[in-house]
Amino acid sequence: MAISKALEYEHAVTPDEIDGLGHVNNQVYLDWFMDAATRHSAAVGWDIGKLIALGEGWVVRRHEIDYLLPVLPGETVRLRTWVETAERASSGRHYEIFRVSDGKKVCEGRTMWVWINFKTGRPARIPQAVINDFAAWAP
Repeated sequence: MAISKALEYEHAVTPDEIDGLGHVNNQVYLDWFMDAATRHSAAVGWDIGKLIALGEGWVVRRHEIDYLLPVLPGETVRLRTWVETAERASSGRHYEIFRVSDGKKVCEGRTMWVWINFKTGRPARIPQAVINDFAAWAP
């Protein structure tokens, strides 16, 4: 069972996201994942400013991405992300991306995030307030 409800929003593909093969570049999907995670964190009250003030926050340990179908110029995608797990110093976040035109899933993935102390760079326990805010958030 997921810890958080999903954040969903649409994104219109921009010309600079298209590569030489005429579809969205693989790196762009990772950028979209990062944007979705940042938006979700801000939506539950933990934006980057709050994390910096706290002196702790998230860094990526690992990304997994499955590219399923191409996204072409002029298309719009729907991004969806949610937090699946949060244990001690790590958290698993999932992502799905769909083409709006036909509803087909074009990409899915997950990121393992680690909560660290920014000063020491070492892992720290995820504050219970962070877990509670993600669990309580309802879009």
